[in-house]
Amino acid sequence: MPVVSLESPRRDDVLTLLQQADDFALSLYPVENYHRLDIDGLEKASVGFYVARENGEALGTAAIVDRGDGSAELKRMFVTASARGLGVGRALTAAVEEHARARGVTLIQLETGLPQTAAIALYEKSGYRAIPAFGPYIDDPTSYCMEKSL
Repeated sequence: MPVVSLESPRRDDVLTLLQQADDFALSLYPVENYHRLDIDGLEKASVGFYVARENGEALGTAAIVDRGDGSAELKRMFVTASARGLGVGRALTAAVEEHARARGVTLIQLETGLPQTAAIALYEKSGYRAIPAFGPYIDDPTSYCMEKSL
């Protein structure tokens, strides 16, 4: 089972992982449909940025963005191809949910894309349900939005 902890997104191996996430997403979507949170955004006080590691190797990331109104958005969820199916995504999801609960968040929303069926399945197994597109995703035909009450 991976160890998941809060980390800086500026560590070299994490930057490499974030680049892999960008490359993966851009292989699926046009740039205008890729809604990432950049490094500066990941360092804001309202963001908890988590890295999953096994034997020191970074296997995945997830960020939780506290909106300050009792809700948060899950962003930058990514697991390396070699670590998919090993529980890394579940561990990251659990960590961001625990982070959110500790800060009084009662609702987590997220946006993924229709081609990402494995991600959608993970979120469904974790208790998320489909919702209409929200915020910047409303006019994006590739977006698939979900939420979970905590």
